[in-house]
Amino acid sequence: MLARVRSGALMGIDAVVVECEVDMALGLPYFNVVGLPEGAVRESKVRVISALKNCGFELPSKRITVNLAPADIRKEGAAFELPIALGVLAAAKLMEEEPLSRYLFGGELSLDGGVKPIKGVLPLAVAARDGGYQGVMVPAANAAEAALVAGIHVLAVHHLREAVDHLTGERPLAPFTREDCSPPPSRGRQTALDMSDVRGQADVKTALELAAAGGHNILMCGPPGSGKTMLARRLPGILPAMTFDEALEVTKIYSVLGLLGDEQTMMRERPFRAPHHTISDAGLVGGGPATRPGELSLAHHGVLFLDELPEFRKNVLEVLRQPLEEGTIHLARAVQHVTYPCRVMLVAAMNPCPCGFFNVPGRRCSCQEFRVHDYHSRVSGPLMDRIDITLQTRPVEYHHIARNDGEEPTSAYYRERVEAARARQRFRFRDEPGVYCNAQMPTRLLHRYCKLSQKAGRKLEKAMEQYGLSARAHDRILKLALTRADLEGHERIEDADVHLAIDCRQIDRRTWLHTNTLGGPPPWQEGVNPPPRPGRAPQSPDDS
Repeated sequence: MLARVRSGALMGIDAVVVECEVDMALGLPYFNVVGLPEGAVRESKVRVISALKNCGFELPSKRITVNLAPADIRKEGAAFELPIALGVLAAAKLMEEEPLSRYLFGGELSLDGGVKPIKGVLPLAVAARDGGYQGVMVPAANAAEAALVAGIHVLAVHHLREAVDHLTGERPLAPFTREDCSPPPSRGRQTALDMSDVRGQADVKTALELAAAGGHNILMCGPPGSGKTMLARRLPGILPAMTFDEALEVTKIYSVLGLLGDEQTMMRERPFRAPHHTISDAGLVGGGPATRPGELSLAHHGVLFLDELPEFRKNVLEVLRQPLEEGTIHLARAVQHVTYPCRVMLVAAMNPCPCGFFNVPGRRCSCQEFRVHDYHSRVSGPLMDRIDITLQTRPVEYHHIARNDGEEPTSAYYRERVEAARARQRFRFRDEPGVYCNAQMPTRLLHRYCKLSQKAGRKLEKAMEQYGLSARAHDRILKLALTRADLEGHERIEDADVHLAIDCRQIDRRTWLHTNTLGGPPPWQEGVNPPPRPGRAPQSPDDS
């Protein structure tokens, strides 16, 4: 007596269809699960037998073998208990097998037959749609999440007996429906953190607006108390609302990790993740024994904020290079290979030196030359190349702090401009799947969309020669200039757009570590050559 039921196993943020084969044969009563099950799956046999008995089903005293195919994929979690229980009933001829072939099943069973919520229901629903199944049968607590996928029936069950009654035709269930699965419009969105709370720093706010409009990475370097963290935490408030496709991608990641709240079935706001600087490389990009997503993927289509950037371990920062460039992270382990999406806006903050006052007007740095050099060398040149906007923040002047006239621009003002720029970009990339903003634009599209005026082209050429910027920096300046043109409504990239994009790469310039804003020599001894720019070869004296 053999029965087959289909479920799903998670591979990254996608589900692979798993066939639960249940064989019931003569022999001593025994229940065995094979097919590379991990601990929770092996324990499921105890809960399945208890649930079936407590629901009133009398099973024959035979040897039961459950095979989870394909056998080379690790099976984790308790989602296989509902399909195994239904397969046992079909193998025992207590119900027909034919209705089981129409759906994918997933659910954890309690000892009394109750169906508990599980992780990864959204990928299971996507697998059912892509596999041509009629729908899914999932716990009632996960039904709204599964209903985000259009084109399939979602059957919500609270108890094992409900599932059996529907499949036998005794009490059919009505498919679960959701009237509106779209994220709410961004207009009128309220947030507790508003840009108007930040006094002064108009140039930094402009840079954040530019970053938000094009999805660009940004690094703020300045003394303690200059508002770096305060500004970064208000950045999500000026970002446009996610499209439905973006929200669905983010929700899949949070569904796999079980991070969706009880009342939350879809991620509607762009994520903001701010890991501590003691995080490991596996915690940041993903991995571990179960190869789970890391903070980088949890910030997908949102903001990854790294405060005190040089305090992160160097190996942790270096693993960001490829993901920031490609928008995906590939994890190769002995048992499986998975790929997670990680299209993020990297927002980083750091002090200019260990004491925090190098190159700060009115303050004198107490750090020795080698300490300033070592502090900046913790952030490598290749990583800096992947950051579009690098700027210095200054201490807030007293007249800005004392102002109480309510004239600081609000987040709603910046968000309106950002949304207008993003609308132009969505139209521009309407035929490019997976590209939502200028920062995600592949190199092959640069010459098509980045049209420079003659004066703008000459300015960019001069900047490349003067500051020794790399080819990657050249492409990122072009993207940044295009974003500025979108904000201002220019049909092509003008001279002012390129000028602002170059100004937004302050820390890339060779003279940044060589200049004191007070007009005098650097805070180390006069007559001693300053250290070279970290990650670059020493330059000639003429360059400083």
